[in-house]
Amino acid sequence: MTVLVGAACALFVSTAMAQERLQVRDARQLMLSALDAPDGKAHGVLVGEVADAISKRFSATTPIYIDVSTEKRYAQPGCSRLNVRFWQDGVQLPNYGAGGVQAPRRQTIDFGINYCRDGQPPRSPVLMDMRRRP
Repeated sequence: MTVLVGAACALFVSTAMAQERLQVRDARQLMLSALDAPDGKAHGVLVGEVADAISKRFSATTPIYIDVSTEKRYAQPGCSRLNVRFWQDGVQLPNYGAGGVQAPRRQTIDFGINYCRDGQPPRSPVLMDMRRRP
């Protein structure tokens, strides 16, 4: 019974998490949302042909999540240093050298980008560092 309750809770949390996220075909919409958000963050789920192709390639059945966070704001309005994170659970990577595939796991890809609402990099110096300091 405990296992069933735990599985139901995990399914509910996973479903709720996907429902609270904006469905997007690429990260640009979330990058723009993060530029405008007071906390500098935006969250989404990648959908469409690209998401399907990635999931098929790695035999994953879970959604591809995208989290965008602001690292720095620039003096130029509408410009920030963003961290864009793509992640997916249940990814099966090839086990090079040993053959077969590795056990399913979470795979994460992060990249940083200096980005403005017009799609260009900022021309101004850093105004504020948004990362938490210890």
